[in-house]
Amino acid sequence: MSVLGIQVHPSTYLDSLLLMVASTEMAEAKGVEWAGAVMATPRGLGELRSHGFGDDQVTSLGANDLVLAVVGSDQAAVDAALDQGRRAVFSELAAESSQDERDQAPGSLAEAARRNPGANVAIVSVPGEYAALEAHHALTAGLHVLLFSDGVSVQEEIELKARGEQLGLFVMGPGAGTAVLAGTGLGFANGVSPGRVGVVAAAGTGAQEVASLLTRWGVGVSQVIGVGGRDLSQAVDGRMARAAVRTLDRDPGTDAILLVSKPPWPAVADRVLAECVGTPAVAVFLGLAELAAPPGVELARTLETGARVAARLAGVVTPDPSSGLRERVAAACSRLAPGRSTVRGLFSGGTLCYEAQLILGDLLGPVFSNEPLDPQRALPAPAHSHVLLDLGAEEYTRGRPHPMIDPSRRLEMMRAVAREPDVAVVLVDVVLGYGSHADPAGVLAPVAAEVMDAGGPQVVAYLLGTDRDPQGYAGQRSALEGAGCLVTETNARAAYVAAALASGQPDVCAQGLTP
Repeated sequence: MSVLGIQVHPSTYLDSLLLMVASTEMAEAKGVEWAGAVMATPRGLGELRSHGFGDDQVTSLGANDLVLAVVGSDQAAVDAALDQGRRAVFSELAAESSQDERDQAPGSLAEAARRNPGANVAIVSVPGEYAALEAHHALTAGLHVLLFSDGVSVQEEIELKARGEQLGLFVMGPGAGTAVLAGTGLGFANGVSPGRVGVVAAAGTGAQEVASLLTRWGVGVSQVIGVGGRDLSQAVDGRMARAAVRTLDRDPGTDAILLVSKPPWPAVADRVLAECVGTPAVAVFLGLAELAAPPGVELARTLETGARVAARLAGVVTPDPSSGLRERVAAACSRLAPGRSTVRGLFSGGTLCYEAQLILGDLLGPVFSNEPLDPQRALPAPAHSHVLLDLGAEEYTRGRPHPMIDPSRRLEMMRAVAREPDVAVVLVDVVLGYGSHADPAGVLAPVAAEVMDAGGPQVVAYLLGTDRDPQGYAGQRSALEGAGCLVTETNARAAYVAAALASGQPDVCAQGLTP
């Protein structure tokens, strides 16, 4: 029988990132079945109840109370994990400021803005039910907003962005996980080099992908403005994307604009592109098949192609991302056991998963996913089908850290899919950067080697990052390749390689190349 343990720290607020760090520390302790660090909001309390914690343990708590909770195999394991979580929380808080500074912490966003008159951006990372109000406070204080929080309604988003427009301020989000403003990375950002391509993205890992590619290819970025995944919807009407394009168009440090989004509402996409009136631009609207580009704008089907076109517009020739792949794919095909012909994708980035699904769908036929191209298509997929999963989606992260932070769930799933006799490829992304796991390749590589042992499926990995990232791109790539993984230069190229392996046709890995 499982043992439950709980610690309550009254009036101890942690933002979403620190909650994920604490949850990961506890979850990695020996004998732990589930662990979570939550604020005692209605959503957080619901999560505790869903894991067996009773009303007598949670009803007296308030929204500013921090709760550490563990379900484990025995009391010793639970106590050890709770102690590990407590140490993680308070060491993080101590690293941020001295005790005296914490005693005098500002009581509101407005007070924080008064204490820091040079600040011009506020990052809002609070439970969703409070996020819109805090974002309004930031706008009142004259600050641009990076709204990291989810759980903000569409109507609240429209109101915030309409107000931001009136005030000449950006509202990036909700769910804006990535931005690089004036060289400073916010959220899940990579270490990127300064350059002359400005990125406007309604897709978090899409923004990370193109910014990292531009850095690795010696181009760099001027700004990365993440506007939130719903910005180009019919309801929100591209308010912040249009404002971002206008801003970059006037920026003397930007020579080319790169727009990135999952499928936008077509009329909204037209209005966003109409703002590209001076600076050359390229748009990657994943999954939007038909769109007429205005003069001065090029359309690209993949993130890889979009980044290559943006580099060309900025005057830089990029390397061939398929170089050397055919020979490696042919060798991998020769070692696969007969009958292996399907792909299983286990992604931490939703945009990367979606792009791979588009490519594999064109080359191999129907692909089933929790990021469906057809909203009516539901999982589970039929047997012997290609399946791609975004493990960063809410159904997989409810009550546990994002897979970019805690890869343990994905490692379990890799072992499980490897036992399916028809699987030819296990396709994964490995995302580096600030906020991600300290050594993702180090924990994934041994499992990948185990998966590929004795004729098992080939692991194809796309490594998203740069040598400026704290994990170090070169060392991470070396660890994956040393385990036998096929590591590609871009996410699109990983999908083409997966299709080549599943079909037994190595030449497929060089398709889709557009300069």
